[in-house]
Amino acid sequence: MVISADDEGTIVALLDRFRLQRLPQALALKEKVDAGETLDDHDIAFLEQVFEDMRDVTPLVQRHPELESLTAKIAVLYKEITDKALANEKPA
Repeated sequence: MVISADDEGTIVALLDRFRLQRLPQALALKEKVDAGETLDDHDIAFLEQVFEDMRDVTPLVQRHPELESLTAKIAVLYKEITDKALANEKPA
């Protein structure tokens, strides 16, 4: 499969951002909610930005189905974070 130079650059940038910024922050949030804590406004703003970015990259993923498995795993991680955060918000 031939990848355009534009798509290749975008994919590299997205993977770097995920590896260097998004994944470490997501893992910190997962640790936080797994410890029973709730999300603060900064955490929620981060998740909102992530979900917006995921919508924006949908066309790229559709053009490159080899990215589907990775994006699905990323989506599962964020779903686990949000599900646990919501459970932590409920009164005991």
